[in-house]
Amino acid sequence: MDTFSNLLYVRSMKSELSYLAHNLCEIDKYRVETCCVIGNYYSLRSQHEKAALYFQRALKLNPRYLGAWTLMGHEYMEMKNTSAAIQAYRHAIEVNKRDYRAWYGLGQTYEILKMPFYCLYYYRRAHQLRPNDSRMLVALGECYEKLNQLVEAKKCYWRAYAVGDVEKMALVKLAKLHEQLTESEQAAQCYIKYIQDIYTCGEIVEHLEESTAFRYLAQYYFKCKLWDEASTCAQKCCAFNDTREEGKALLRQILQLRNQGETPSTEMPAPFFLPASLSANNTPTRRVSPLNLSSVTP
Repeated sequence: MDTFSNLLYVRSMKSELSYLAHNLCEIDKYRVETCCVIGNYYSLRSQHEKAALYFQRALKLNPRYLGAWTLMGHEYMEMKNTSAAIQAYRHAIEVNKRDYRAWYGLGQTYEILKMPFYCLYYYRRAHQLRPNDSRMLVALGECYEKLNQLVEAKKCYWRAYAVGDVEKMALVKLAKLHEQLTESEQAAQCYIKYIQDIYTCGEIVEHLEESTAFRYLAQYYFKCKLWDEASTCAQKCCAFNDTREEGKALLRQILQLRNQGETPSTEMPAPFFLPASLSANNTPTRRVSPLNLSSVTP
């Protein structure tokens, strides 16, 4: 039952979780599962102190109840009580050393404490238990990036994308890493792949980095003197508040250069383009070839 409540929590279904908590209270309010469901309900309402209290009650009833230790660690993290969170996660590992959530939680805690070597150790342990979980791989990539181990970071981000990126962030992080290394073509390929993936997934969700991708591609194509592609991306930039002015400025520059008779360059190769249909109905019809990262792909 507490697993069901976790699903309701992840989906932010407050009314359903409230209904479940009330029903369980009527059946048996002193059961461990009931305490965890109520804890999840208060956590979803951002009442983290009450949530932690109910997880503590669950542990008084059963000190070896794994889920309660992990969830209590999450609540302490929300309350910025890192020392208590560490203790809770360590108790969870004592109960079950294969609980990847506790290892991952410890990694997040030490990341907040800005202790990257500890953070790397715990994320590695979580990854060993969940080798195909993109969240673990992205966390590892971020950790390697902070330690300036950029080749390892590339491996992690690309692997996270290859196994199925849950949060749709691996390609963006890989693109930004290529930007940092002034590898413009690789960065552009990552951003194109990212845009194609979010437009073909069939879900209407807000992607925070979409404007970043269009801005980079607009500037990239502009430098390549590919006016049509640059114009398409600049028009897309105008749809976002944070890139609207840059998009308008770039469109004015493109118009000015076209009026001056500036022709597209043939010196700089451009092996990939935004699909033409993207400007028409936001649905790409073909995919670019994947990145050639054979030298860094695990």
